[in-house]
Amino acid sequence: MADLERLRTHLGIERWLVWGASWGAVLGLRYAQTHPGVVTELVLTAVATGSEPEVALLTRGLGKFFPEAFERFVGELPAGERDGNLAAAYNRLLESPDPEVRERAAQAWTDWETATVPAPPGSVASFRDPVFRRGFARTVTHYWGNDHFLGEGNDEGVVLRDAHLLKGIPGTLVQGSLDFGNLLGIVWRLRHAWPDAELTVVDEAGHDAGTAGNDVLVAATDAYARAES
Repeated sequence: MADLERLRTHLGIERWLVWGASWGAVLGLRYAQTHPGVVTELVLTAVATGSEPEVALLTRGLGKFFPEAFERFVGELPAGERDGNLAAAYNRLLESPDPEVRERAAQAWTDWETATVPAPPGSVASFRDPVFRRGFARTVTHYWGNDHFLGEGNDEGVVLRDAHLLKGIPGTLVQGSLDFGNLLGIVWRLRHAWPDAELTVVDEAGHDAGTAGNDVLVAATDAYARAES
């Protein structure tokens, strides 16, 4: 939050539209809740809110649907860390002084992520780059392993709890119908708690809503720009 505010003031921006995807959606929502006076609109896709149940679903809950991949995923961890916070356990491996340990952990983490998307395994091209793979895995596990640093009450969802603070801020939400985060109904609960937002669900799309989703996002930003002019 402080970094975003420093950037805004450094650039001399009085108020701005905030755009975010996935973790960026979490950050954008919380930023708007804590700095509502400087946010004109929110445009969000691959919507998440950073709650503990979302992390639990995406690290352990999906193991029921992808048991073989989950067995490999958990199998990379020390035996004593397989029943706890999986993201935090992986983050410890990713911060190891041993480069081989870091690389194995990054590969295992991204293998799990690609196993749970509605596309062929290994379909995320950027994960084939070892530098990106390590950076991505370290970033995700750092935030997931620390409850997104959202503070007390995130076991039920701080962002959803404080959705009323978004009142008066127009929003556009774009979500793939096959995004596994939908299993918790988070985006629908957010939409009902935030009447100023509009939700578009893109059929047969996952966490990445693809071209159809991008079209909606661009149309939304264009409409907001016209309204501001």
